[in-house]
Amino acid sequence: MTTALPVLSLVETRVLGVLAEKQRTVPDSYPLTLNALVSGCNQKTSRNPVLELSESQVQAAIDSLKGYSLVAETSGGRAWRYEHNIDRVLRIPSQSVILLTVLMLRGPQTAGELRIACDRMHNFADISSVEGFLDELSERSAGALVVKLARLPGARESRWAHLLSGTPAEEVAPAGGYEAPRAAHDVSLGEVAALKANVARLEAEVAQLKALLGRVCSELGISEEG
Repeated sequence: MTTALPVLSLVETRVLGVLAEKQRTVPDSYPLTLNALVSGCNQKTSRNPVLELSESQVQAAIDSLKGYSLVAETSGGRAWRYEHNIDRVLRIPSQSVILLTVLMLRGPQTAGELRIACDRMHNFADISSVEGFLDELSERSAGALVVKLARLPGARESRWAHLLSGTPAEEVAPAGGYEAPRAAHDVSLGEVAALKANVARLEAEVAQLKALLGRVCSELGISEEG
């Protein structure tokens, strides 16, 4: 890849992750229709954070990812279908794509957690195998795609996070590894992600309204500024 990797939004990484996941877990339904993609994005299981995305949000993310060649559109039956191009654009092996997929869909994970979460898509022989691919992704000459996070107090293993959305915010755990009650002003990463998703939804709705206004004005033969 010769151009710099774009910083993807939460919605874009969710769409990309779902396409990569479903390619391997439901190959008979892949490439995915827009409806299937929306359902995959809004799953309540194997997702962190859980989102409630609209068709317009997902379509806006698809259009953006198509501009980076990370998603391709194909004609299938009565509906357009979508597939990812992660491996070709980033030039990484399928095992690395699967690890990125889980990190995009579930957030930071330890190597052991990743091995279990990837099982439906690929059976890694052991944790060392997972760590080997993670190390390759973190030392990639074209730019790191994952990063090993600082170990939280009380944790036995460090977690890994993807870098497709930029450098992840550091999480701080209380001493001893116990989860203390949050103050009313504290905001979790999941809540921040949900706020970003709401902003993306509103932006997509504004874009739709502008497009609708343009069509109406065109049909009536009047200027939008008028």
